[in-house]
Amino acid sequence: MKKVYFITGSQDLYGEEVLLQVAEDSKVIAKYLNEKIDGVEIEYCSTVRDEASCVEACAKATNDKDCIAVITWMHTFSPAKMWIKGLQFLKKPLLHFHTQANEKLPYDSIDMDFMNLNQTAHGGREYAFMCTRLGVKREVIVGYYQHEDVIEKIKKFIDVARAVDFSKNLKVAMFGSNMREVSVTDGDRVESQIKYGWNVNYYGIGDLVALVNAVTDEELDAKMAEYNQLYVMNTDNIDSVKEQAKYEIALDKFMTEGGFGAYTDTFQDLHGLRQLPGLATQRMMGKGYGFGAEGDYKTSALGAIFWEMAKGREGSTGFMEDYTYDFTKGEEVVLGAHMLEVSPDFASTQPKIEVHHLGIGGKEPPARLVFDGVDGEGVAVCMVDMGNRFRLICAAIELVKQPKEMPMLPVARIMWKLKPDHATGAAAWIYAGGAHHTVVSTALTVEDIRLFAKLTDTELVVIDDNTDLNKLQSELDMLDIIAKLK
Repeated sequence: MKKVYFITGSQDLYGEEVLLQVAEDSKVIAKYLNEKIDGVEIEYCSTVRDEASCVEACAKATNDKDCIAVITWMHTFSPAKMWIKGLQFLKKPLLHFHTQANEKLPYDSIDMDFMNLNQTAHGGREYAFMCTRLGVKREVIVGYYQHEDVIEKIKKFIDVARAVDFSKNLKVAMFGSNMREVSVTDGDRVESQIKYGWNVNYYGIGDLVALVNAVTDEELDAKMAEYNQLYVMNTDNIDSVKEQAKYEIALDKFMTEGGFGAYTDTFQDLHGLRQLPGLATQRMMGKGYGFGAEGDYKTSALGAIFWEMAKGREGSTGFMEDYTYDFTKGEEVVLGAHMLEVSPDFASTQPKIEVHHLGIGGKEPPARLVFDGVDGEGVAVCMVDMGNRFRLICAAIELVKQPKEMPMLPVARIMWKLKPDHATGAAAWIYAGGAHHTVVSTALTVEDIRLFAKLTDTELVVIDDNTDLNKLQSELDMLDIIAKLK
């Protein structure tokens, strides 16, 4: 199980009795958090009292592959010069927890002993200055550790920290390269690995074709039985469905054996395949694998990372593309879809397996899942390579039910409204250089993406109810200036 270290700051000035109490209170808080937070172990690491113990604790956290984050708490005053080397050693997401062992002040009995022991308000500021001085990217949560809203904030921090840890070990397979002449889906794969840990490499489509050709009749029969149980078989072209079943079996083997968490393909490189993977890729996304069409490795990686971040939450997360608009005045909506690849995670109705002609790629008509999408508040997020840095663009959106039936549209789809309004939201995305491929999620929020950007030191542009185009353009100009000065 993954761990989160709980490190408490103090010093020797107050004597051994106080340090014993500090340790005991820290264990109580860690134990309480463990009882309230699933999926990780909150482990009280130590009370640091000098430079040596601080370095030891931070180095231990950095070197522990199971540690995904560190929570620090200043119980007493903790002189911050002793934290310098330790914070320089620390390479894990950091949460400064500004809490207390006590919720209320004991007004009738409070004395200087109590004041010396319970100095979060004092010690937290000393520690915070050093974090700021060193430029440490961290989250700050303020409040009593037993309050429900505080627990929820810690849970969200841990979700993002888990996603950052996942990102550092993510392998992405590119079947073929980037779609010819397309710019926004491309990027610096070496810099991606340096900054985020993504190991992105090219694999020939023949590597997948060999696995497709090796699928056994028993494997194929089992997969078809699964399809018949889960979906409505709305086609007589069972041969096409079986072809996609082979692709899914092959992709599963390739991804599992290679330890991959995400992949891309492109319809310009399908040599040896009869169809573009449609149903197969939809199914893979439904299992949590990231996907990017036309060689879009950045969206593929984000899809896997955001799926990891959203684990245990209600909602849907997956690859998406802004396809076309309804410009009806006052009722504007975006229709999101793709040629085939929309995750069944977004299905609001039981998906139907259908086979239709695909007017691109020059291959056989592929099987795909067709369904209407979910509704609810969500985010649409993309990453673009600005040449000298990566930029995340996050738009707050509202997914809506489609206003009318679309009987002739042979793909799965979702629809959403832009914020603060259609014209402003679309223009803001365009000014920011936003891509046409995104990861859409109703499980994540703007604050989740903001924290991920902070902990990975990634430039972020947010588009929401507060967006003003004049201010946004000034912000974008300032971001360009800052990037050139670095």
